[in-house]
Amino acid sequence: MSPTAVPAIPAVHREVRLADRVEGDLAPHHFTVAEVPVPKPEPGQVLVRTRVMAVTAAMRTQMAGMPLPMGSFVPGEALWGSAVGEVVAAPGGGFTPGELVQHSRGWREFAAVDASRVRRLDPDALPAPAAHLSQGATAWGALRRAAEVRPGDTVFVTGAAGGVGSLAGQLARRLGARRVVGSTGSERKAALLRAELGYDDTIVRGAGPIERQLRRAAPEGIDVLLDTVGGEQLTAALSLARPDARFALVGALSSQLGGGGGGGIAALVELDAGLIVMRRVALRGFGLHAHPDLPQEWTKEFGQGLREGSLVFPHALLKGIEQAPRALCELVQGRHIGAVLVEL
Repeated sequence: MSPTAVPAIPAVHREVRLADRVEGDLAPHHFTVAEVPVPKPEPGQVLVRTRVMAVTAAMRTQMAGMPLPMGSFVPGEALWGSAVGEVVAAPGGGFTPGELVQHSRGWREFAAVDASRVRRLDPDALPAPAAHLSQGATAWGALRRAAEVRPGDTVFVTGAAGGVGSLAGQLARRLGARRVVGSTGSERKAALLRAELGYDDTIVRGAGPIERQLRRAAPEGIDVLLDTVGGEQLTAALSLARPDARFALVGALSSQLGGGGGGGIAALVELDAGLIVMRRVALRGFGLHAHPDLPQEWTKEFGQGLREGSLVFPHALLKGIEQAPRALCELVQGRHIGAVLVEL
């Protein structure tokens, strides 16, 4: 993506739209791919050609039509999400055609974005542009700032094969954890987590009661939980919490993707308040939006780790905007390990 190599702007481009509200399992028929005119940027906007975009579990929730902090997708309109691309026009100034940027108007080949909502990226900061779409900043912030992982800790990560979890095991080890345990949905994924992604042991959803598996994997209890799932796994983690354990809660996949793909946001779970008090367990929700300085911190850490070989970026890369619906469906089905990306 050289600043001097800016491609010609075509007259039309493709975008992916939500065909209808999703109830039950997500399927390709819930999407349409439309050909529309390339938008003309207004003063103060930047026209970006998207090169790679991410799909995330939260997008399934956004399709359900319920009130959400990040807004819901609207039937008949294009979806959106984090993406990396290159500037092709910037009538308002401030950006130069050819610059690498990150924006939130994925699911389309070209996007006109307010300049204030475009983040300039250093093309040399990470080995590949796609790495800017990792969910590692969430994992890094949750472990380092919310849970404050300390040398010698035993760490339990739920949803360990997802975009956050596939980096969290590596990062817990990087921060000095003595033992790292992760949960996932299949023996195939569990084996990869242990072999390549920093996990000492794993528990597999559906292979028996979660608490019993966790007691085997962490017989001395856990000091830290990074929870992306909620539900039974959160309850089991509390039962194994050591005194002064720190829990960082970053997601609720048991609700978002469970129950036949219901896509809800509420994740009700019964917790033993007496146990929390007796063991002085700290439960803290963590959201990247509350830490605007974290992406820069994470990019520096990630770039160093990737270059020296101490970190890897697990991800699946599908090619072509027409593959974006498939990418999200496969993510919801648990088909991949790590981030799920689409190259346009």
